[in-house]
Amino acid sequence: MLLEKIKTPGLSHLSYLIASGGKAAVIDPRRDCEIYVEKARAQGMEITHIFETHRNEDLVTGSPILAEMTGAKVYHGPNAAGEVAFAETARDGEKFDIGQLTIEALETPGHTDDHLAFVIHDNGYSDGPVGVFTGDALFVGDVGRTDFYPERKREVAGMLYDSLQKLLALGDQAIIYPAHGAGSVCGSGMAEREFSTIGHERRNNPRLRIDGRGAFIDAKIAEHHYQPPYFRLMERLNLEGANAAPRILRPRRLDLGTLRKDQSDHVIDIRDPMAYASGHFPGSMCLPVGMISAFAGWFIHEDQSIRLVASDEDQLSQAMSHLVRIGLDNVVGGYTGVVPAAANGVTMKSIPMISTGTVKERLDQNASDWTLLDVRDAGERAAASIEGSKHIYVGELNERWQELGKQHHYTVMCASGMRASVAAGWLASRGFEKLDIYLGSMGAWKSAHG
Repeated sequence: MLLEKIKTPGLSHLSYLIASGGKAAVIDPRRDCEIYVEKARAQGMEITHIFETHRNEDLVTGSPILAEMTGAKVYHGPNAAGEVAFAETARDGEKFDIGQLTIEALETPGHTDDHLAFVIHDNGYSDGPVGVFTGDALFVGDVGRTDFYPERKREVAGMLYDSLQKLLALGDQAIIYPAHGAGSVCGSGMAEREFSTIGHERRNNPRLRIDGRGAFIDAKIAEHHYQPPYFRLMERLNLEGANAAPRILRPRRLDLGTLRKDQSDHVIDIRDPMAYASGHFPGSMCLPVGMISAFAGWFIHEDQSIRLVASDEDQLSQAMSHLVRIGLDNVVGGYTGVVPAAANGVTMKSIPMISTGTVKERLDQNASDWTLLDVRDAGERAAASIEGSKHIYVGELNERWQELGKQHHYTVMCASGMRASVAAGWLASRGFEKLDIYLGSMGAWKSAHG
């Protein structure tokens, strides 16, 4: 037997390969799905089933591609917002044999209407299920968000509560295998570890410790979550099936002349934020390679073209992986060589980094032509903020930058300076020039002021 977790960096997406008796199933495959075939074949297993816990909002499914590669059938839950073109419908109680294992579908709506969990039974040990693939209903330390149906918010929160009771009824011995880990946009309170049981979550998960259905509903509708624009793209592609992406390669190499002449919609500098701040091509935005999954979908639309600027070829390859997984395939090419370009006389832009002392001085001066712009999320802002600062979440600057004056001076801050660099880079790409970044941001402020 085999049960292996495959983690997708950036998205904190967890998919699984489970196998027995020469047969294998994949749960929630990502778009670049050769990895599942390679792992199954290495174990002498044939992939015969593909299970989707729900229509994902944060990544493109690999199910139709994997089905074409293997001949396996794809199973998806009922009540999807449209027909899932590449899948058959699995319903509550339906069972699938994988060698000595039986996988049982369990309808668990709430996060989405079509949500399924898949319960693992070992037929050689019949006293309770071994585990359950919980999708986005139950995480380690948290439960799924319920904000995708705002007009039905109390109803769907109640549905999730009822679904969680079904999961808890599987027994404390059952191991849980969620679809996401800490860092995912699908939940804010997940534990750093990615292993747990129903029993441990029953005792320790804050959302499962809420007393009663009504209180649970109240708690869920009081949550605040952001919905990047690319969620709508993911939802559509995960109904239709995205174009195949069987192997991710680095983008076509661009020379300096082509880079500067090309008229792509976005030039994305994926280098370290300090490198970007020190010197970058005019008009380029800052999106470090490790932050592409979290923020590219806020600023880049499906039909827009992209040029990448990187430190090396490895960064370009990583960036392509992240972009393809969220359906942003239109990458014209990639360039490495910012420092040589500068040495050859190419004009570069820079964004200064400033310290806590400078921020404090400016706040004390209360100048009308300067604003401290806090781009953290609403929860962070509510927990602690600097008096006199203005708040716009970094992702929402995709449109709200138009509320800001290009002749005004902004110092951008977040928790450490990383998201502030993304925000400042976006503003710079929109033509803002009076910008600087608070290095250390809220962390530095707390260290200095307690």
